[in-house]
Amino acid sequence: MSTTRAALLAGAALLLPALTMPVAAQTAPAPSTDAEPAAAPADNEVVVTGTRAPGRSRLDTVSPVDVLTGDALRAQGTTELADALSTIAPSVDFPRQAAVDGTDAIRPATLRGLSPDQTLVLINGTRAHTSALLNINGSIGRGSAAVDLNTIPTVALDRVEVLREGASAQYGSDAIAGVINLRLREAREGGGANVTFGTYATNYDAARTSRSVRDGEIATFSGWKGFAIGSEGFLTLSGEYVTRQPTNRADLDPRGLTTPRIRARFGDPEVEQGTVYVNAAAPLGDGNWTAYANGGFQQRDSKSGAFPRVANASNLNADALIGLYPDGFLPLIGSRSKDYNATVGVRGDLGGWNTDLTVSYGRNTIDFETRNSGNATYGSASPRDFDSGQLRYDQLTAGLDLAREYTLGAAVINIAAGGEYRREGFAIGAGQPESYNRAAGALSTLGSGAQGFVGFQPDNEVDVHRSNGSLYLDVEARLWDKLTFGAAARGESYSDFGETATAKLSARYDVTPWLAFRGSVSTGFRAPSLQQQYYTSTQSLVNGNVLQETGLYPVSSDIARALGALPLDPEKSRNYSAGTVVRFGGFSLTVDGYHIRIRDQIALSENIQASASTQVGNLLAPFRVQAARFFINGVQTTTKGLDIVAAYTLRTERLGSFNLSAAANLNDISVDRIPTSTAALNPAPSLFGRNRILTIEQGTPRTKIVGAVDWRGEALGATLRAVHYGDVLQPGTVVANDVYTGRNTIIDLEGRYRFNDNVTLALGAENLFDIYPNTTPAALNNNGVTAFPYYSPFGFNGRQIYGRLNLTW
Repeated sequence: MSTTRAALLAGAALLLPALTMPVAAQTAPAPSTDAEPAAAPADNEVVVTGTRAPGRSRLDTVSPVDVLTGDALRAQGTTELADALSTIAPSVDFPRQAAVDGTDAIRPATLRGLSPDQTLVLINGTRAHTSALLNINGSIGRGSAAVDLNTIPTVALDRVEVLREGASAQYGSDAIAGVINLRLREAREGGGANVTFGTYATNYDAARTSRSVRDGEIATFSGWKGFAIGSEGFLTLSGEYVTRQPTNRADLDPRGLTTPRIRARFGDPEVEQGTVYVNAAAPLGDGNWTAYANGGFQQRDSKSGAFPRVANASNLNADALIGLYPDGFLPLIGSRSKDYNATVGVRGDLGGWNTDLTVSYGRNTIDFETRNSGNATYGSASPRDFDSGQLRYDQLTAGLDLAREYTLGAAVINIAAGGEYRREGFAIGAGQPESYNRAAGALSTLGSGAQGFVGFQPDNEVDVHRSNGSLYLDVEARLWDKLTFGAAARGESYSDFGETATAKLSARYDVTPWLAFRGSVSTGFRAPSLQQQYYTSTQSLVNGNVLQETGLYPVSSDIARALGALPLDPEKSRNYSAGTVVRFGGFSLTVDGYHIRIRDQIALSENIQASASTQVGNLLAPFRVQAARFFINGVQTTTKGLDIVAAYTLRTERLGSFNLSAAANLNDISVDRIPTSTAALNPAPSLFGRNRILTIEQGTPRTKIVGAVDWRGEALGATLRAVHYGDVLQPGTVVANDVYTGRNTIIDLEGRYRFNDNVTLALGAENLFDIYPNTTPAALNNNGVTAFPYYSPFGFNGRQIYGRLNLTW
């Protein structure tokens, strides 16, 4: 992996100039040992997400906030942040999707079942940049461009705060479902190293075969080190290297063979990944001001399987390449994702106001390759491997935040105000000509470009930017010991679609020290992403000896406008929540209900075929386009649900301590309205399909329950966790093609032995009892490719066994 190592060194060099400047003017806490999971967060643990008032604990906030410790995230078999979050936070889901091109490698997570791009992600309170990838295939989150949570390694984190409430008025675009704030590790001293090895040891039953499999070997090497800067500053370096072999849960392929065999690769992709992160802060001058900085770099090389091409089985593309692949071939989709982010700022007192000035920059580039493939129109002269093009997204953000606390009699009022400027860019680069071209004189029955993943064409290239500015005011007043009110308002101006405004009101009443009620009402929005506005992907076909195109076109293109596409407007939401907090002794319970109504939601249309009607054919004919799809506003949804979180800590003299926790998310989503017409077509054929509606409504669990017992003795420790997932539907275009995952409960078990204060060994199993979702029937599994529903919220890999060695110093 020489290229990845070289890229890591380059990323480290990029970050070094910032090491003397970063976030949080706070005194660095004692470093975590990583030796075993931490206890449940203490009731008095201060949170910074959802409130700008100082000193609020997770049980004192007006809004519901989960605090997930870094130790709890790391005490699992998985080393992926999104997967670890979904295991312990019931409102977060991370389906391990496959056979959906780039989404195989860059998978989005969801909060409360809403679209992945409707959750705002922060790193140390600063907006994180999204991935360049637009999810355009049949996956959860279709049509979204979301933050890739797995670019931040768990070794770099102190904790994660999840605000389960709409917060656009406080933080801006995207915070419709809530906010995930990734708080980086802060250490002046100490260090640690972790080595994790795991493999899948499983037995699965597909529609045509039963198999015993050992695959998906994964090795993770991670470490961190704290350094002192002066008497109070800190510098924390973290790094991680991951190598993972692919998994395969495909079924037998009956085509073209007397004895069927497995031809597909359906499961996790092959991955080689390296990440470095830095977090630092140091006082300036007399200590009234602190300079801070943080940043990271990751390179991820991934290879996933496309659908196999079988020769001598009525596949003309495979037969045209029989000189290269006599027995057919399995195209591989390769992606190289490079992700950068860096933040610098200063924080301190300015005329009695706590002032924070921050500048951050983030960038993600994804280079695609199509390997072990061919362009059928070139026949045996075709290349086998192709450069298929590049996607690029970057984001520059500058923000100023001011906060001050006033005391008026018994009332304590915290006033926060500020502004933000953001500039975004998105670009598409073309691949090599053979990845998208048609050879001269090729048969009209042959597909264009590289089989498995057609490259981006020069006509698809874009390089666009936009900017926006915002101002906000956030007031939180504790009128007396029992009553707290909050109010926030925000105005934003975008260079492309104009202005928007949001507001929020919240309140909390503490009836007694052990019982409180809280609630809020707010409006929210999500700006259409540049990817949704400008992404282009086309393919050339021959129809009646005429070369025509089909593909996804931006709303600004002549083709989309001819079909009635309009400029995209922001999505708008109205959020309501109400809940209660109960706490006494070592027990705490929060129950929060929510109601979220989203209008003008952006969705990707189905392909509008020229053959659908004479009108459509006439509109597309001047452009020589056979079919087109584009993004459109108009979906309206209602989400209702309940979050329940309970925790209890029991400490004994002889047996050690027991941390008991249980949490549940009960969620129901309904699609109230869908677009049925465009500016040119009324009604519009095939604008929004049945399967898209049901994916929104039933594509994520409507019930998810997590229960865990963590025991910590003098030298021994163990964690037992159960996660129950409700039934999930992977819908087809008709009822007969629907596949359900079934209701499933996954059991994880980990045991630990601490040799001394510095060395701990953990052994465990995830999905201990080797549970799978329902099998996809043979008639629906694409000749063995999709043997299980890939909407499964817990994946379809079966049992994983692992070992982890933790060293601290």
